[in-house]
Amino acid sequence: MKRPLQALAVLLGLGIAKLPLEQACTQHLRQAKLLSAPLALGLRENLSQMGFAASLGGLRSLVASITYLQAYHEWENVNWAKVDSLLQLTTSLQPGYANYWDDASWQMAYNAASHYLYDEKLQPLVRGKLYEEHVRRGIAILKEGLRYLPDEARLWNSLAEIYERRSHQPELAAEAYLQVHRLSQNNRYWRFAAYQLAQSAKPELWQRAYTMLRESYQSPKQRTPSLIDTIKKLEAKLNIPFPQRIPDTTPLMQIPATEAGPTR
Repeated sequence: MKRPLQALAVLLGLGIAKLPLEQACTQHLRQAKLLSAPLALGLRENLSQMGFAASLGGLRSLVASITYLQAYHEWENVNWAKVDSLLQLTTSLQPGYANYWDDASWQMAYNAASHYLYDEKLQPLVRGKLYEEHVRRGIAILKEGLRYLPDEARLWNSLAEIYERRSHQPELAAEAYLQVHRLSQNNRYWRFAAYQLAQSAKPELWQRAYTMLRESYQSPKQRTPSLIDTIKKLEAKLNIPFPQRIPDTTPLMQIPATEAGPTR
């Protein structure tokens, strides 16, 4: 790791030396509308990053790539604290790049959380606690990323999947899937949201899920096995009168596999 640190020191020195010239050039390009303004960060973020990011100037993207690669080196060493620290630095340097936020969250909510959950050297209670902490950390990373990229459907979808698969919070998963639907206009996410609402403990949300799925049911192209099965379960839970229920012989949409969200 000595050589990468030496290389980083050289990059910092070069960044400081070229900062005045680069600032003048950047200002000229922005006035000519050839370069967009930087993302607006809060005061706290600016205070913590100002010196480091300013010294890097236009090298921030390059240094973010280096810290990103270093994070994967630490992943190979199963050093989750270092992985988190390096990816936090990476997202701070390039907050407008959704892939960094998504990967940082994945490392915590899936890789680190699963590592601790199945670590037999730890007591079961400790395993569960560390699992939950890292899932929460993954959620926090995505929420932070969505502060900068509120219309990034990829981040909303990753958040929905963590709520659904890792923390088992169907109502929050539904809200996130609805955001994906709003941004993508892909009806599968409307159904995903309804499936999550159907798993809630609140009867009023069952009714909402039923209404949403009956809306989808109007289109034969959306009559997947999952949709038909969930509607029938909701009809029973809501005591829908038999004349109003969907027929048992409803033609199903032909799909290659059970409907599910994207996986890595």
